[in-house]
Amino acid sequence: MKSLIFTLAAMSIATASAAVAAERPVSIVLVHGAFVDGSGWKDTYDILSKAGYEVLVVQQPTISLRDDVAETERVIAKARHPVILVGHSYGGMVITEAGDNPKVRSLVYLAAYAPDVGESVSTLSEAPVPPGEHKGPLVTEGNYLFVERDKFPTSFAAGVDPATTSFMAAAQLPFGLQAVQTKVERVAWKTKPTYYMVTMEDHIIPPSLLRTMAKRSGAKVTEIKSSHAVMLSHPREVAAFIRSADTSAAD
Repeated sequence: MKSLIFTLAAMSIATASAAVAAERPVSIVLVHGAFVDGSGWKDTYDILSKAGYEVLVVQQPTISLRDDVAETERVIAKARHPVILVGHSYGGMVITEAGDNPKVRSLVYLAAYAPDVGESVSTLSEAPVPPGEHKGPLVTEGNYLFVERDKFPTSFAAGVDPATTSFMAAAQLPFGLQAVQTKVERVAWKTKPTYYMVTMEDHIIPPSLLRTMAKRSGAKVTEIKSSHAVMLSHPREVAAFIRSADTSAAD
């Protein structure tokens, strides 16, 4: 009996050691966009965690850009390794500033704003929408923006389970006008390796605007037939794209 216990203990120690050895020397920090919270990263988080990455999820309130950047930098500080910083949608505004943190190795934009100095969500959204493309059907309530509830499933998350999108529409986070109107002061994509995923069937941010921001950032670009909520409709492709920003094996 003692021999069996010792054997099981040894196997447990060996398994734990293997798990530690398998951990990759890069951490991934995920920053959600407007109207939703960090739970939308669940499938992507699971895939990346199983691949050996430390994955951290920022839960920023999306009321103030400055507060969202500060919250992201707080999470970056907790990471055990150099960071791949990932932003979806409005999260791109956040990672553009937070990404100049010395701990950040590279940036990944997913259907995201990639502003230059002096730009905001508001100024970027002033660009004309080409025929056949769409802007988000937004409504203002006091100092906040929301996606029209009945249009949320098709405009924000087409291709996602309808029961999920109906709940998302009902559970929207308020998007503060302060976050919408604040202009970016620091631009990390000018100095950090950048990766950009364009969602070709996006009805929140026009694909033409996504392509413009991707091109000027000098990013490595991929395009995918997806609605705005690409991490929900294509989590495997998103996880693989994020992993493409991991150059640690070449270091």
